[in-house]
Amino acid sequence: MASSDLFINDRITIFGWELTEQFVLSGGPGGQNVNKVATAVQLFFPLTASPSLPDTVKRNAARIAGRKLSKEGVLMIEANRFRSQERNREDARERLKELILAAAAPPPPRRRKTRPTKGSIERRLKAKTGRGAIKKMRGKPASDE
Repeated sequence: MASSDLFINDRITIFGWELTEQFVLSGGPGGQNVNKVATAVQLFFPLTASPSLPDTVKRNAARIAGRKLSKEGVLMIEANRFRSQERNREDARERLKELILAAAAPPPPRRRKTRPTKGSIERRLKAKTGRGAIKKMRGKPASDE
């Protein structure tokens, strides 16, 4: 089933023909409606074979997706939060968008090593000495003989 294109950001757009949706019965609240109407959405996206994504984004998305990614490289997102089919469809597409945006985000800056200041070292050692003195007072008193 072809759907509309999914706009991720100014550089990434997933074509509608890449997305496949399947509607299944959903559990949860909704009364008899959940027994009759297939409101839950399973969104399938061939992540590893997609021409829309750069290789680095594919690798990061595969790492983030975890168990949602099949051995064939197809990402499956199941949405059944809402009672209506259309809202679940939007929810599944939004979750796919968030996953790809997280995969496309630049890595955080590297941590720069810093040394503790002289004052912080002195304060730490003074606190340790104070705690040691308190613990020493808990012992038995020494006998004076």
